[in-house]
Amino acid sequence: MASAENPAPGAASALWVSTFAFTACFAVWTIFSIIGVQIKTNLGLSEAQFGLLVGTPILTGSLVRVFLGVWTEQFGGRRVNLIVMVLAAAATFLLSYAQTYGQFLIAALGVGMAGGAFAVGVAYVSKFYPAGRQGTALGIFGAGNVGAAVTKFAAPFVMLALGWEAVAQIWAGALLIIALGFFLLTRDEPQLVARRRSGEKAAAAWMQLTPLKDLRVWRFALYYFFVFGGFVALALWLPHYLTGAYGVGIGVAGMLAAAYSIPGSLFRVFGGWLSDKIGARKVMYLTFAISVICTFILSYPATAYVVDGIEGPIRFRLAISLPVFTALVFVLGFAMSLGKAAVYKHIPVYYPDHVGSVGGLVGMIGGLGGFIMPIVFGALNDLTGVWTSCFMLLFLLVLTALVWMHFAVRRMERRRAPILADLPEFPELAGVGPDKAASSSLRSH
Repeated sequence: MASAENPAPGAASALWVSTFAFTACFAVWTIFSIIGVQIKTNLGLSEAQFGLLVGTPILTGSLVRVFLGVWTEQFGGRRVNLIVMVLAAAATFLLSYAQTYGQFLIAALGVGMAGGAFAVGVAYVSKFYPAGRQGTALGIFGAGNVGAAVTKFAAPFVMLALGWEAVAQIWAGALLIIALGFFLLTRDEPQLVARRRSGEKAAAAWMQLTPLKDLRVWRFALYYFFVFGGFVALALWLPHYLTGAYGVGIGVAGMLAAAYSIPGSLFRVFGGWLSDKIGARKVMYLTFAISVICTFILSYPATAYVVDGIEGPIRFRLAISLPVFTALVFVLGFAMSLGKAAVYKHIPVYYPDHVGSVGGLVGMIGGLGGFIMPIVFGALNDLTGVWTSCFMLLFLLVLTALVWMHFAVRRMERRRAPILADLPEFPELAGVGPDKAASSSLRSH
């Protein structure tokens, strides 16, 4: 088992193979961000119908996370993840035979199983690492979000050459092979092995769900609604946004959208390390502040102005160019990646025996954001006729989260121990109890 300082045996393979497997799952989970554009054209879908199509896999992958997290605690991550990946691969292959909108939605529900791999991986990987290194480890695992960029880079070329059906079939085959490799190259969690040796039974499912009554769990879930749900929503929406707002082809749109997905995934490793070093609260403030600025600028629609000048009307136009847009979404993806890691930094610290259920709930709420927001994006487009309406919604969401977090943290600091208000790090998010932090502060004064 993991000691206070060192990871458990098999930690490296568990981390890196799980990360690779999760990358494949995420590539499948977001497959409709590319093939959905062609399906929309073939079926003549409205913006709202398209939003529902790309969001349906996110719904399934979100709702199953709590149950998969609990089952991982009971039966082990290797077994559960193998089953999840095989089922997702089968659904993705069958997707290539869908003909009607209803059939596509049913297939999309099955494809969404791939998204449940996140809850399995968090519960599985965290068991191999001590608390002081779990932020970094889970940050590396969470970087598997880069699978969205893999789909955006590769799927357009496969689709243009062989059709969208080939994308579904190739992605399904790759996922099945990787699933088998994951099972063969990893070992069971040390806690599971010890439990088998002692003959101890796993905790009942309802016992795993008891921490969900804690308000703090739901607070973390709301943060994740923006940093992860917003990330997934934009990862799905940007190719369509770029083809419509800037008139680029699907291949170019996929590559440009990857400029958002890549930092939104890979920098999660840095976010985990940073949360270990300076504390999750500071990282969350940084995330929300950068996101407020970026979404505000991105939400401003292209506008033509006429000013009554001295010698007659003066006309000018304000609009975000494609290079500036790409740079802004890159920065936004970077900020979200930090926040995703910060949220998951303290779950295994606070709930070491319930990482599956707590991590599953937080992931579920975040995933629901990824399901709901593409639908709302499409509805806003239909209602307003303004492409940037999606960023208007994100701006309001992150601004609300920032204000809520600030006042909630200050209120908790003063209520629990007034002296903590002067500390540079709120102890709850640094893994230090209020009593210990207060006594340390008294000694320092």
